[in-house]
Amino acid sequence: MTDLPFDGDISRYFAEDAPADVRAEIDGAKKGEILATNFPYEKKWKRSDYDAALEALQVELVKMHRWAKDTGQRIAIVFEGRDAAGKGGTIKRFRENLNPRGARVVALSKPTETESGQWYFQRYIKHLPTEGEVVFFDRSWYNRGVVEKVFGFCDDAQRDKWFDQVQPFEQMLVDEGIKVFKIWLNVDRAAQLQRFLDRESDPLKQWKLSWIDVEGLKKWDDYTAAITETLDKTHTDAAPWNVVRSADKRRARVNAIRLVLNALDYTGKDTNAIGDVDPEIVGGPEFIRG
Repeated sequence: MTDLPFDGDISRYFAEDAPADVRAEIDGAKKGEILATNFPYEKKWKRSDYDAALEALQVELVKMHRWAKDTGQRIAIVFEGRDAAGKGGTIKRFRENLNPRGARVVALSKPTETESGQWYFQRYIKHLPTEGEVVFFDRSWYNRGVVEKVFGFCDDAQRDKWFDQVQPFEQMLVDEGIKVFKIWLNVDRAAQLQRFLDRESDPLKQWKLSWIDVEGLKKWDDYTAAITETLDKTHTDAAPWNVVRSADKRRARVNAIRLVLNALDYTGKDTNAIGDVDPEIVGGPEFIRG
């Protein structure tokens, strides 16, 4: 392998800087074991059961999307979480059988010079769904609450203003008739580091790594404080947070899809095919602390 963007950076962090208990958890993990302190299951969900549940849910997603197009629904699903929490993989399972002309992903890069001079929410507004669309935000306006805070990309006054405005902003979206879902994928420290190590060793996945991932590993506690404050302050009746424990990606993906489908009254809905959301996997902001 040549010209790898982060060849060894994650491994060096693991060997030199990772907390001893995290290294021990990773080194001592058995195949199929879940790396999470408070996760309610010891082993990953059986592949055959996961595949069957996912196939049924994807049929329901196609029905839901047809209903959205026929009735002019506008659906915005915000995915947030630490790096390597599983946002991209979960979005992929939502979207892979939907018509791409009406189900798009918004994953914005850092603001341009022009965007930096705009009202903070402005760059996101133009990506909101029109009639018949489902839009998946792979990170969103919540960058200001967490990533920008942790890395000093905004000052305290800017973040305080954002806190003052985010609830009214989301209330306006809901009042406008946009169905807004906010999903936070929560991953434990050992699981996150193991996923980074896996990416570093895979030339097909190294594009997912950046300098901010490496530096972010060193700021776990800062992230935790920013996440906890942000979710506590922005969890509202109009736009609540749904925290999904994602140490087992299979359970996380299926339960995130169930969460959305169970909340929508679409034509031909089969509640038996959807199944119930697992309350051990999906909860509110208290899952961040527990």
